[in-house]
Amino acid sequence: MNTQRPCNVLMLYPRFVADSFWSFTESCKLMGVRRPAAPLGLISVAAMLPDRWTVRLIDCNTASFTDDDLAWADVVFTGGMLPQQADTLRLIEVCRSRGKPVVVGGPDPTSSPHIYVAADFQVLGEAESVIDQFVAAWENGARSGVFTAPKFQADVTKTPVPRFDLLNFQDYLYLGVQYSRGCPFTCEFCDIIELYGRVPRTKTTPQMLAELDALYEMGYRGHLDFVDDNFIGNKKSLKLFLPELAAWQRAHDYPFEFSTEASVNLADDAELLQMMAAANFFGIFVGIESPDPATLVATKKKQNTRRNIAESIHRIYGAGMLVTAGFIVGFDSEKVSIADAMIDFIEEAAIPVCMVGLLYALPNTQLTRRLTREGRLHPNHDLGPTIGGDQCTDGINFDPTRPLRDILIDYRQILESVYHPVAYASRIDRLMTILDRSRQRQELPVGDIRAKVRALETVHRVVTAIPEAHDPFWRTFLSCAKRDSSSARIAVAMIVAYAHLGPFSRQVIDAIDRRLAALDEPAANSTAANVAIA
Repeated sequence: MNTQRPCNVLMLYPRFVADSFWSFTESCKLMGVRRPAAPLGLISVAAMLPDRWTVRLIDCNTASFTDDDLAWADVVFTGGMLPQQADTLRLIEVCRSRGKPVVVGGPDPTSSPHIYVAADFQVLGEAESVIDQFVAAWENGARSGVFTAPKFQADVTKTPVPRFDLLNFQDYLYLGVQYSRGCPFTCEFCDIIELYGRVPRTKTTPQMLAELDALYEMGYRGHLDFVDDNFIGNKKSLKLFLPELAAWQRAHDYPFEFSTEASVNLADDAELLQMMAAANFFGIFVGIESPDPATLVATKKKQNTRRNIAESIHRIYGAGMLVTAGFIVGFDSEKVSIADAMIDFIEEAAIPVCMVGLLYALPNTQLTRRLTREGRLHPNHDLGPTIGGDQCTDGINFDPTRPLRDILIDYRQILESVYHPVAYASRIDRLMTILDRSRQRQELPVGDIRAKVRALETVHRVVTAIPEAHDPFWRTFLSCAKRDSSSARIAVAMIVAYAHLGPFSRQVIDAIDRRLAALDEPAANSTAANVAIA
């Protein structure tokens, strides 16, 4: 019998691996926050639960939960991405040892549900399509079950405004919203199309403006990230939305500065670039992966082969949006060293922040299925990464077609070059000469946490911690400050990023050296040779 009684839900957002490219630990300290981004997934699910249920959220990356928190809860919700897998499993064990039923969901449980069998409930796929089934089962007395959403069918036009009220805004450098799900492309190594499909579904303009209204009324100001995996996947809908977004920004005196992720073909559409600039977008993450056209074709990223990528990046700069980019080393199509070509491209494109990683075969991808058929995927792959889930540095988790030693040497050379302080500072300086921010709002809104950062003090703190960066960073900062204040502000943001990226790249290089040494040992075998970078 359905009693529809109240329910106390404790949402626990699992910790990410201790340090990864995206953790930006030292950068967050400089900015006076605990983490870069807030947990959008759990607060979105919280909004889908019945009003009679009471929800608390604890982000385990920023705070600890207590026995009293567990005692209060009737049920615990947790789950997330692959780099959170280890802590999700820990949370399940802790909660079940206290007799608390656990519901797990999110991208990693959806891709690898067998890893999460210890949870009482699994809610797999997009929550909009299946959460009501879980609620009904719970209120009818069920205390275990698996609820699987039909793939790619969630109607995002009915997704409610996330429970932003559950967040402590002061913990985060930025917050996130989502406009669309899915991507039209077919990149072999990507799991987005497996999770959300190839037909991007978008929210309505009133939905998105309602989310912005909610954040505005709650007093949030500053950086807001559209977490879409390809913001421009549905250009037709986007071009209807962006003018309304720009109008909303003007009416509210530009309280937000936006970033997102998009495919590089954004650069082909001058109208779209202008629309994004008018709405006050300042940053785009682009997956470039490789400068080698043969590699792009082999990995089914053909959209990157139809243009000069460096020129495309410069066109995005010309619309006032800086680019951060992803690169991968270890594709089968790399017949010879890729290091010089990748370094030269990064320098030509003038991209300061580059996520360079080793290829990792993610669960539930075309790449993983192919490597399995070929007998090249390493044993225990489906138990997850061996040391915690930063898939860029945990690779290569398969038998490569060229010697592993050569791949690691390439990787080492790229990191040493692009994160040398002189090279990094030089790219910032060249970026600032290309970036045309005349269409964007120059000033940060009152209340933006970044407005509290004093440029001179911040640069001083970074170069004090990293002495070898002292001269190149000061030269670059002073050069940018002479141009205009907006240029200097972005240069400082890039320098703050280096507070994490410089030391992190050094850690990865040291780990590569250990892995190369293991390859040289006479007793080294295939297991030792493929120990993940720790």
